[in-house]
Amino acid sequence: MSPRTRRDLLSAVAACALAACAGPAPPMASDGAVPPIVLLGEVHDNADGHARRFARLKAQVEAGWRPAVAMEQFDRERQADLDRAASECADAACVIRLAGAPGGLWDWEHYEPVIALSLAHRLPLKAANLSRAEAARVVREGFRTAFDAATIEAFGLDRALPRDLADGQRRAIEVGHCDRLPPAVAERMVLAQVARDVWMAKVVSEAAAPRGVVLLAGNGHVRRDLGVPRWLGAVGVARARSVGYLEEPADGEYDERVAIAPQAREDPCANVPLRREP
Repeated sequence: MSPRTRRDLLSAVAACALAACAGPAPPMASDGAVPPIVLLGEVHDNADGHARRFARLKAQVEAGWRPAVAMEQFDRERQADLDRAASECADAACVIRLAGAPGGLWDWEHYEPVIALSLAHRLPLKAANLSRAEAARVVREGFRTAFDAATIEAFGLDRALPRDLADGQRRAIEVGHCDRLPPAVAERMVLAQVARDVWMAKVVSEAAAPRGVVLLAGNGHVRRDLGVPRWLGAVGVARARSVGYLEEPADGEYDERVAIAPQAREDPCANVPLRREP
């Protein structure tokens, strides 16, 4: 992490504490019960969002909630490494070293507080993502490269995607790539995004009993209209709460929207090339 990013994160944590922004603890459904699945979004590089989300989760854990913690930042083939790290490591840096994805994909200092909290309270850590290599295979060859027949059937992946879901995901991908993707490429990339959402839904649905589970993932994954909640509904899981941590205005449907301070950054589209049809 750069000194500026570290300074931004520390400033956000301090500001969040002064503002008492932890939020309610634990998260409640409309009937007053604790939902077994809580989905907490993020803008990956936004220090204020990370600080607010962590403050909320910390308050909930300190109030007695003991969920499993599923994280987009860990790829599913590293689950055994993650289990070993959770049992052997004394700090978050050790967990990241033993189980984190190589190649500098994540700014881990945003996630160290959550991992440390999980270690301190013995909260199970769950790998909730497909690796880039797996996602690329899905783009090329389809869902059967990532899921067994039972999962394909359970989530209805042997049928055409619902049109609103496919269109919404494609548009989100186009916007995320600065409208510089060929239509055919964007169409295939929808498969990878859906595969990630399906895996996250599978992980959290299986981890929800008996202690509950919290998913930490990008806002796109926790959108109720397009993301993990759509796939939880496909397998009959109704009680999940989705919270977006958003630089407003932002698209998407959530059970709760938390406005966060925009992160100072260079224009993300300034150096994005126009991709051509393969």
